[in-house]
Amino acid sequence: MANVYKNAGFNLSTTNLTTVYTCPTDRTAIIKSIQINNDHSGAIQTEISVTDTSASASFKIYHKDIAADTTDNGVVAPLVLESGDIVKIQVDTANKIEGMISYLEIFDEKSA
Repeated sequence: MANVYKNAGFNLSTTNLTTVYTCPTDRTAIIKSIQINNDHSGAIQTEISVTDTSASASFKIYHKDIAADTTDNGVVAPLVLESGDIVKIQVDTANKIEGMISYLEIFDEKSA
């Protein structure tokens, strides 16, 4: 197995549920952090959900009003994703939330 540390930035331009990361085929991902920055003058309601594609189910893992001009981490412990699992974020104010996901992708050579 090959391990690759990565990051992916996001800028939420809509209030719709938005995919910010999908675990690639033949990989497992360990999400270390989801840094969320509110660049607005007021609090913004933020929700993070994970779609477990093997179970055909979605789970809300974070729900918080992020205060004005602050940053928060959307995960408090490592979050393990399997191939095809999806991280989505929804906010109640567009164009004010941005952030970075830091993760480790582990390539499963046996599944390739």
